[in-house]
Formats: sequence, structure tokens, C-alpha cells
Amino acid sequence: MSGAWLSAFALADWIALAWFFACWAGYGWVVEHGPLGSMRGLLGASHHFRLEWGRQLLRREGRVGDAALIGNLMQSVSFYANTTIYVIAGLLALLGTMDKLIDAASDLPFAKHVSRDVWEVKLLLLLTVFIVAYFKFTWSLRQFNMLSLLVGAAPPPGEGTEEYAQRFARINALSGDEFNRGIRAYYFGLAAVFWFVDPWIFSAITTLIVAVLYRRDFRSKTLAAMQP
Repeated sequence: MSGAWLSAFALADWIALAWFFACWAGYGWVVEHGPLGSMRGLLGASHHFRLEWGRQLLRREGRVGDAALIGNLMQSVSFYANTTIYVIAGLLALLGTMDKLIDAASDLPFAKHVSRDVWEVKLLLLLTVFIVAYFKFTWSLRQFNMLSLLVGAAPPPGEGTEEYAQRFARINALSGDEFNRGIRAYYFGLAAVFWFVDPWIFSAITTLIVAVLYRRDFRSKTLAAMQP
């Protein structure tokens, strides 16, 4: 890849790329730390039930059901982590067949003829998104493993403390938050695909992804059902 690739990008490409990263990072910050806050929306509702799960865990004698629930969560995360590996492998394979990809994309409506270097940068962006998703899913999986240890080390019924329930809920929430970040990367990875078509379409799809995420996090029927 030559150094001239920077000049090969139009102003629209730089605007679209900046908007993409601003939306990806900005939405995550707003949902978890910003005005909307982590205690509102699906995140807040799920955190409430995670704490209640921890309290109920300490009251039960048999914790087989709790271990099974954590196992189901780990299977879901593992599925996404494994799928992400296949996606990354496919994208790496595309790097070796770039000429065929360029020829196929040139037939798409609105597609513009650009240099090979530019296509490689666009593919590297997509690859980066899914690498981030993979790290999020694997870290979530490790934290769910730690959660299973808390179930095994839980004190007998009647001897548990509120502090232990909160610790259980905290690890549970951290694991779930990492999983949500991985899913969010998948959404924005879908938007990054449209950079191959046109930068303005890329920007429009990025905006649409933010709207879809907001709708599901803060205006969905699922949230309404989980709120008291």
C-alpha cells in the first residue's frame, strides 16, 4: 500500500469515516455514561434484574438452575465469538482476492471506481470492527466464567450478604455490557460495508444504525415489559 492512498480519499470519505467513529464511540458513551445514563433503557432494566438474581441465588439451596442459566449465557456469547472468527477469516481471504472484489463491486449502483489501496483501507476498517467485536465477546465469556465461580462459592442459604449479591450482579453486568458492545460492533460493521458503495450512503446507514439502536435500547416493547 503506497503512501499516496491518503490523497485518494475524497472529502466525503473523510466526513463519512469521522461520522462513523463519532457515532460508534458516541452512542456507546451516551448509553453507558451520558445523559441517558446506564440506569435507563435496557441496560438499566437488566442491571436491576441481575441484582435481584443475586439476591434470589443466596436464598436458594439448589443452585443448579443458576449454573444452567450462566451456561446458556456463555453458549450465546461463544456462538458470536466463533461466528466472528469466521467473519475475520473471510475478510482476510478477501484481501488476497481484492481484484475480484473490485470487479464485482463496480457493477453495483452508485459504486465509484477507486484505487486498490482505497479498497484495502475500507476492508481493513471492516476487519477492525469485527476484531473489536471478537475481543468484546471473548472478554465477556471470561467474565461469565468468573460469574460461575461466584455461584460455586456462594454461601449457604441464609448466610449470604447484600454485598455478595451486589458483587454477583456487578460481574454479571460487566459481562453483559461487554456482550452488548460486541453486538453493537456488529451493527456498525454492517454500516461499514456500505462504504464500499458510496461515502454518503455509508453516512446515511450509520445514522440509521444509531436510530435502530436507540429505538431498541430506549423505546422498545421489551423495555416496556421489563420496567415496573
